[in-house]
Amino acid sequence: MCPANWLILPSKAKNPALMSRFLPDDFDSSKSLALIAGQGIYPQLLAERARKAGISLRLIELGGETSPELVKSFATSERSAVKVGQVGKLLKELKKVGASYAIMAGRVTPGKLFRGLHPDLKAIRMLAGLKRKNAETIFGAIGKEIEKAGIQLLDARIFMDEDLAEEGVLVQGKEKIIPEYLKHGIEIARENARLDVGQGVVVSEGTVLAVEAFEGTNAMLERAGKFGAKNCLFVKVSKPRQDTRFDVPVLGLHTLQEMKKAGIGNVALESDSVLLLDKPQVVAEARKLGIGLAGVTKS
Repeated sequence: MCPANWLILPSKAKNPALMSRFLPDDFDSSKSLALIAGQGIYPQLLAERARKAGISLRLIELGGETSPELVKSFATSERSAVKVGQVGKLLKELKKVGASYAIMAGRVTPGKLFRGLHPDLKAIRMLAGLKRKNAETIFGAIGKEIEKAGIQLLDARIFMDEDLAEEGVLVQGKEKIIPEYLKHGIEIARENARLDVGQGVVVSEGTVLAVEAFEGTNAMLERAGKFGAKNCLFVKVSKPRQDTRFDVPVLGLHTLQEMKKAGIGNVALESDSVLLLDKPQVVAEARKLGIGLAGVTKS
């Protein structure tokens, strides 16, 4: 992990690894970074830490997704807004705010890829060229357009080093999970991720209760909870070829609360892959709710 004092280094640190190990070696901290922000605390945490590291930050607000609190934290001259699907406008606004780098962080409502999308001509052409249309292919195509515009799209884990899951037990849950059942859950989760279906599963004593797909983690947890099964375990992993520029598995307070409602007593996260947002609060909430929290070895 990075040294504890990485947040207070001067903005022109010669070694980007001292700011975050996920920054490229040639990162120039004097140039502007545009945050393309979706929902949740993720983009808020990232913005806070980037600012503390002395980064010149700009905001691209996604209409109906970005939190008002985050928007208000930027001066009018430091932010711009686009609707989900306006790829051409996104590229123009990135140039308008003078961004040399860009980062995508935060969730976008899954249904917007099918309804509520506002594709401009650039997006229509881009979508027409995709054989498969899912979150990974669509955001991957947007990433290519950003790179073609001369703006480097960075790893979405920058400045989030301290929040990565680590191997071992972080919180001891009230329910004990037998190693054999943990192994089964990990195997199913990794196969599900390999097939690009989703990154999470819920199992109970060797039975698969639910797998995560396009609907997202919380909807999966709710489905799994309807069975009333005992000794439920939620496992979350990364994909074998995860594109961490726009797709990073995360676990936050809301997910823990959904687990509690669904009667799921333990969660296992792939170490060095899944982000806990933010880690001290997630650990404290898991302890408060009596939910076991552990990191498992990355495959």
